[in-house]
Parts: sequence; C-alpha cells; structure tokens
Amino acid sequence: MKKISTFILALVAIVMSSCGGTDRAHQLKVLNWADYIDEQVKADFEQWYFEQTGEKVELVYEMFDINETALTKIEVGHEDYDVFCPSEYIIERMLKKDLLIPIQKDSIPDSIYYFNNISPFVLDKFQQMSPSEDVKVSDYTAGYMWGTTGFIYNPQYVDREELTSWAAILNPKFENRILMKDAFRDVYSVLVLYAFADQIEAGEVDRDELVRNITPERVEAVKQVLLQAKKQISGWEVDFGKEEMTKGKTWLNLSWSGDAQFAIEEASEMGVMLDYIVPQEGSNVWFDGWVIPKYAKNVKAATYFIDYMCKAQNALANMTAIGYVSCAGGEKAAPVILAAQNDEEAWPETVDASYFFGEEPIVVDGDTLDTHALHLNPVYYADKSTIDRCALMHDAGDAQEMLLEMWNEIKLAR
Repeated sequence: MKKISTFILALVAIVMSSCGGTDRAHQLKVLNWADYIDEQVKADFEQWYFEQTGEKVELVYEMFDINETALTKIEVGHEDYDVFCPSEYIIERMLKKDLLIPIQKDSIPDSIYYFNNISPFVLDKFQQMSPSEDVKVSDYTAGYMWGTTGFIYNPQYVDREELTSWAAILNPKFENRILMKDAFRDVYSVLVLYAFADQIEAGEVDRDELVRNITPERVEAVKQVLLQAKKQISGWEVDFGKEEMTKGKTWLNLSWSGDAQFAIEEASEMGVMLDYIVPQEGSNVWFDGWVIPKYAKNVKAATYFIDYMCKAQNALANMTAIGYVSCAGGEKAAPVILAAQNDEEAWPETVDASYFFGEEPIVVDGDTLDTHALHLNPVYYADKSTIDRCALMHDAGDAQEMLLEMWNEIKLAR
C-alpha cells in the first residue's frame, strides 16, 4: 500500500499504453500497488515462467495508488489487466459485480503448486467476502499481504498507556500533533468501534456487524468523534507521515501496520525510536490479494504468476523488501517464514500467532516451535488477543457516498 507520486504513475500509464501492439498471448499485464514487490522477484518471473512452460512471456508491470481508481480502469475502461492486486473490499465488490474469473489452478502441475501456502486464517477471512454461500472466494483470489490499523507514535512525547484507546485523538495534549491517514474507509472502520464500544461491551452488537453494516447513525457518530478531534489533527496524509514523525513535528499517526514498520525502520536509521499499538476497542484487519479480472487476455500466465507469488521464498522476499506481512502461512510456507522471522534475540517477548500458523507445533530447522508463543515482530504479527478484537472491512455498497460526504465535511470543517 505504499504510494508514489501521481506524476510517476501517470508516466508509467503512458508507457504502458504504448504496448498495445504486443502479442498478448506472450505478454502478462500486472497491476499492483506502488513499492509493493521485491524487484528481484519481479525480474526473475519471465525466466521462471519459461523454465516451467517452455514459453516466453513479457511482464508488463503497472502501478496504482488508489483502489477505486484502479478498479475504474477495469470496470469502466475494460482494461485488459491479467493480474490485479486490490484490497479486500474491492475484491468483494468485484465478486458482486461479476468482474473476476476463477484462478485456473488446475493448469498448474503439482510439482510447482504453491497456492496452498496461504494461511488458513486468510482463507477464512476472505470467505467472509463471499456474495453468496456457493461462491468460494479462494477460487478467485490468493492473499498477498495483510495487516492491522493502529497508531504509530513517538515514545519521546507519548506514553504507550495514553494510546490504549482511540480516544487518544481527543486528548488536548496532542493538539496539532496527530496525522490521520487520508483513507476514509480505514478511519471509519476503527472509529466506529470506539464510538460504539459500550454496545460492544454490553453484547448488543459485535465488531464484524458494526463494521459491515454502515448506517446513518453510525456514520454520524464517527463524524462527531472526528469533529471533536479536529484540533488535534495536523493533517491528512498518504505517504509523508513517517517523515513528519521522524522529525518530531507530529507525535501520532493513525496508520497501517506495514507503513508503521517501514517508518520504524527508517526512523531508527536516523536515531529516532518509533513504536506501534492497536487500541483496546479493536481495529480492522485488512488484506490485499491477487485476482484475475474479467477482461484478462492471458489467463494462463496470470495463473502462473499468482502461483509464483505464493511460493514461500518469494513471499518472504516480498515481505522483507516492502515491510508488509505476507499471507503465506500454510503448511508448506510456515517453516520457511518462521525460519526467517522467529528471532528470540530480536523479539524476547512472545506473541500467540496460532490463529495464523495453526494450532499444531511447527518443526523449523529441527526445532519444534509452539505457535502460541513465537518470537515474532508484534507489528507484523499481532497477538491473537488483538486479532480477536479486529474486524474485516467490506464493500460499502450504496453507503459509499454517505461515507465520502462525511469525510469531505470533516476535512473542510474548521
């Protein structure tokens, strides 16, 4: 989900549009988020594909920075992308609108079959996006990266205890010191949990229902929270938050866990310590996944590409390069991922990641690891107690305009 400038994206689009005369049977058009792949993994695909099929293919790689803009290219423009990597609610919308075709998994020989590397946790969450009981979402998408939404913060100015609730955005101590992601769905989905925390606690509503069903009452409640927080909010950012945090200009940033890890690493190189927390009311758990759009021209190469991206070593390389967490965590992938990520020296405190890697112990390099007590980066892999308080975002449907109207009112309010 990292972004690049609109100018660069526009330039890429112009270059890509000049490729129209190419034989599409030997060209694979991929549409992915900016800065969202390991460059070597991308560079190696053409050779790997030739080794597996004996056929040459040219990888044409285009990037986007907004889900809805990319979807419009496909839905309205009928762009013939073979592989697309949208977020979960866009996948749900595309399923509802019949804009996806099943991944042709049967065309992949068993000897190079990597699709079953995806964590059962991800498969279960994806199935919650199904438009009907007879649609198996994993037939249409393979998970790529996932994470949570929380606060990046600077411990030099903020105590962790001050951030245990989303009410932190109302604290006058943080006047003009909070950055908010310019992502109305993500912000709404976490603040609605805060606004209705009492009802959740009383058992009157659960988090999943609260996030899934967007009503005027709930939108108004979130709007009032944001209006009260206006004095604390210094800006609405897409990709400059980490710089502001590193310089100490802002102390808090409502952000995605992947961006948090990226910011933490960059700040560390400059001698600044940042951290990340998910407040107690809960959060959203988000996913991006690979799909084959309805207007794809090279379904075979698309299927091979998705399978290639599910290969454990590639998943790990992508995860390491971009700072987000791979959806790979199935039986074949877990030992590879944990061999690289489980580090007692770096992470002396353990997290319960049994929800992601499964309840059974996993053997890694001769050692048997308890998935309930793994030494993992807690920004990457939140503890099960945190995940149990997270809900999946869904397609807003007809409520989209209501959310947009609320968001614009908040940003214009003084």
